[in-house]
Amino acid sequence: MATKKTVKKERVATALKKGDTVMVIAGGNKNKRPLKGQVSKIKAIVGDKGDRVILEGLNLFVRHTKATAPGQEGGKIQVEKSVHISNVMYYVEKLKKPVRLVKSVLADGKKVRGYKDPSSKKFVQLDA
Repeated sequence: MATKKTVKKERVATALKKGDTVMVIAGGNKNKRPLKGQVSKIKAIVGDKGDRVILEGLNLFVRHTKATAPGQEGGKIQVEKSVHISNVMYYVEKLKKPVRLVKSVLADGKKVRGYKDPSSKKFVQLDA
């Protein structure tokens, strides 16, 4: 009898965290649900590999529910669906544009998140 091999799913390495403000840079439908260019906060990071994010108030779909218990109502509920993490970028309010996050090590050995300012090419630290 053959044994099953268990496949370990590796998590996607990302600098984004729950609560970060991001801009959608790709995806959506320009007529039905335009997502590109919208700014929102990350509500949760989901998926087997941690490669999808749920954004507050974006990518809304209608879910039809049936009344399952007496006294409970059925109907339509709006649900936020996930977006692939490659379709969002960290948004800096001060610059009014999305930037790529980088991780850096300070002189005292502490690891911090930040971004390189597009104009001055200097590292700007996010986490204080």
